[in-house]
Amino acid sequence: MKCPECGLWNRASMPHCSRCGTPLNIDEASRLAWKDNLRDGAAPTTYLRADEFGQTDATPDNRDSLAREMQDLKLRKKKGAELQDKMRSSAPPTPDSNVIVTEGTDKNPSRTIVMPRVSESGAAAMQESEARHRVRFMDESGAFIEPRTYDPLVPSYPRGSSPEQPLPPSRLPRRYTRDNKAIFRTVMLVFAVLAFLGGVVYLGYTLWNNRSTPVPESTAIISATLQNDLAAHQIMIPGEDGQTIYIKELHASYMVVDGFATIVIPDHTWYDNLEGTLDDTMDVTLTPFLKSSSGRQIPMDPVNYTIAIPLSPISLDTPDTMRKTVSTTMFTIKVVVLPGSRVTINGDDYSDTVSSETGELSYNATVQPIGDNEINITVRSQYCRDNSITIVLYRAPQEIPLDLAVGTYGTTDRDVMKVTATTLPGAYVTVNTPHSDLDITNLDSTGKFTFNALFDKIGDNTISITASYPGKKPSTVEHTVYYLPPADIYTVKAWPMDEANYSELLSNMQVRAERCQIYEVKGVVQYSVSDKPQMVVINTSEDGKSRPVLVRNYTKTTWKVGEYYRIFADAYSTYNSMPWLNARYTY
Repeated sequence: MKCPECGLWNRASMPHCSRCGTPLNIDEASRLAWKDNLRDGAAPTTYLRADEFGQTDATPDNRDSLAREMQDLKLRKKKGAELQDKMRSSAPPTPDSNVIVTEGTDKNPSRTIVMPRVSESGAAAMQESEARHRVRFMDESGAFIEPRTYDPLVPSYPRGSSPEQPLPPSRLPRRYTRDNKAIFRTVMLVFAVLAFLGGVVYLGYTLWNNRSTPVPESTAIISATLQNDLAAHQIMIPGEDGQTIYIKELHASYMVVDGFATIVIPDHTWYDNLEGTLDDTMDVTLTPFLKSSSGRQIPMDPVNYTIAIPLSPISLDTPDTMRKTVSTTMFTIKVVVLPGSRVTINGDDYSDTVSSETGELSYNATVQPIGDNEINITVRSQYCRDNSITIVLYRAPQEIPLDLAVGTYGTTDRDVMKVTATTLPGAYVTVNTPHSDLDITNLDSTGKFTFNALFDKIGDNTISITASYPGKKPSTVEHTVYYLPPADIYTVKAWPMDEANYSELLSNMQVRAERCQIYEVKGVVQYSVSDKPQMVVINTSEDGKSRPVLVRNYTKTTWKVGEYYRIFADAYSTYNSMPWLNARYTY
């Protein structure tokens, strides 16, 4: 303790100063107040730390800073408490607490009132102004009753009630009986009315909007047409100029011009991506929507129509009939389709063998000696449905195998052709048609033999061979070869088709046909008799009006009606009292 006289510091427990004897009777609060003014201005306590290598480090202790902050906090709390006490002493009197008053009995309370506790000074002030705080109450019928002085310490009750006998809830004024449930019901009723009014407004707006954008009632006009040389349909949907019609299936919109939205749809649009077997017709449905000014899509009547799906074209070149008797192991089939078509033969894809220019396809079929050999060809061209044909190649069943060599020619320009065949070793072979130089040297060992076939007429010549063996049924093979001499040999033998030769030909047709007499036919094609094979009638007279001749086309040129041709042909037969010739060369 510091002496107030000499300033000597003494122990706090000493009653007098040890130097001058001045009493040190200071109260406890004043005696300890000096501690609050102390500030440790010295540097914080530091600690020396040494690591494992002997290096030292002086680091201050953070606990000193924490102690100073705690000291400041205590000082602020003390000053705050003193300031709050000062503010309480200068403030007007306020209620200290609330008083809860219950009307009625303990078992049957009619209401509960929470009132503030009033101090004595506050009660006196309220008594002075009670004349200004009188309340008028209303009875059940709505009439005002006598005024009363409002005393916060004494609860008031309606007429005819008391704390011992309160009014029943049904007789209490409305402000005493309203509860939370009634308020909730009222709020819900307001919301229900608002929702109903909103629905009525929305319904009215929808009806008005639909009436403002009428949907055309006229029926669409549908007609067949062409687009890029392909079958198509034109659909004209009526509407008002400027309107927009959206087609759901096409994902496109069309403007109404001159009273119609015109749409041209190629028929193949509906079946391009469909696989499998298609019918010859297809029912199509369009779903149009009218776009309103607000962006809404109003459905219109659907548009229905039927389209025809064409067959994929296929033309059989070889053989010339759907059923053919053959005698060789291999037979070449030739068909013509549209370039780019997908072609399958007996389930295998041969599309890559189709000519990209002419659409021709050649297929070497293996023919077994089992009777009928079926070759099924299916074609799927662009914008068409599947088309298929079945070719039957008949080869008689054989007990004795007898085959011509693979690669035996079917056409030749020479009248002699070497033929190679094989049969059962040791069998006996017979060549039934004109031939020469039969060689059976290897027949007994390998069954192989050769000979030269001789062709004595222009056109188709048949090669026939029979093989026999003891105890077995004979086997016969027939092979047709088309023989046609070169043009420089064939044409020089031609007779002119003048009036004399025309009459002589009709009189000796059988003889001229057996000798394959060649004629030169010149004239304009009058009309067509058949397309496959092509057969036309030509008038050979100088004026083009008489001496008609029927000509069958074996040339590489396709004739057209009304065109003039120079044709070289050989006699064959008669047709409707006119000569029938087989044409070999056309100029």
